[in-house]
Amino acid sequence: MKILKSTVLVLALLMVSLTFAQNKNERASLEVDGVCLMCKKRIEKASLNTKGVKSATWDVETHELKLIFDERKTNLETITKSIVAVGHDTKELKAIDAAYETVHPCCKYRDEEVNDDHKN
Repeated sequence: MKILKSTVLVLALLMVSLTFAQNKNERASLEVDGVCLMCKKRIEKASLNTKGVKSATWDVETHELKLIFDERKTNLETITKSIVAVGHDTKELKAIDAAYETVHPCCKYRDEEVNDDHKN
């Protein structure tokens, strides 16, 4: 009987610890500049290539990037650096000119004429 009680106690503690250990996913969103579906693909790919990012969805209309990531493996600063490295500005960081110049001409979101073309 004593062994049964000990076994039940150990199993209960194990289940409780596993429940707490599983929820390390953080949800967050960032504003990321871009204008088109090519931008969407580039922004999402840069985010997903960051170790620990499980989901990344960027909205062309709102410029909102919704993220789910493992906070044990990465953070928003690291994800933001990955995005600016491929040429897209965020509110927190701006892409350097060399990175911005690598985006396709139709993706030059800093150019008013390109922005106007995408609005029509």
